Amino acid sequence: MGDWFFNLSVPWMALIIFLATYLIAGSVDLVMTRLTVNEQRVKGFKAISPGMLPPLGILFALLVGFIAVEVWGNFDKAKAAVTTEASALRAVVLFAGAFPDEQRTRIYALVNHQIDESVNKEWPEMAQQRATLAALPTALIEALHETLALKPADDSQRAAQSEMVREIHTALDARRQRIVISESALGTVKWVGILLQGLCTLVAIAMVHSDNRLARAISLTLFATGIALSVLLIAAYGRPFSGEISVGPELLKQVIASEVPFGG
Repeated sequence: MGDWFFNLSVPWMALIIFLATYLIAGSVDLVMTRLTVNEQRVKGFKAISPGMLPPLGILFALLVGFIAVEVWGNFDKAKAAVTTEASALRAVVLFAGAFPDEQRTRIYALVNHQIDESVNKEWPEMAQQRATLAALPTALIEALHETLALKPADDSQRAAQSEMVREIHTALDARRQRIVISESALGTVKWVGILLQGLCTLVAIAMVHSDNRLARAISLTLFATGIALSVLLIAAYGRPFSGEISVGPELLKQVIASEVPFGG
């Protein structure tokens, strides 16, 4: 699936998924209708045991469950990484208040610049899965150097300096985590696996109900709805930083120090 699909709003994504799924289910029903004009084929299809449907359904559910756990786990990790990064930067801003105006303003400017880079450069790159660890957070690294170069005048400033160094390291680590998570995506093999298993189950349902078109249509519609809903839930959360349901930079924007202009 292309980037355009994952950037769709949820209603449009749902419309495409449900229409495609119902189209496939309708095609299966149409093919079965054409095949059952022959009485001999109907007898052959009826020889297939209905007992195979539960295992097929369970296998489909297991595939969906395992993939959903992975997808939603990555989404939760992305939220946690952004929250940790924002909290760490906020702590840096607060501890910087223990130092004189010139040093404090310099730290504020660097933190603001780092947030500006994250919001306006890194987030669009993460949405397109183009962000890499090769690009260094120069503003944050410079803030670390500035903090290490501070000359505390008393115990409170020494404690503040130590905490600032620790929080900057935490912010750097959280940034690394969100970039790594932004590169994660559901592989083609997994998509093919879940869709192929769903198709096999649809075909099996059509065969078991080959002699009753109404029962076949109802069964296919119900299971197709389940397939479409499963695919929608996975696709909507498939990329943590893309689409309508995504992790945004709002928490980072709230950290911006107000004593200097945005971007420093």
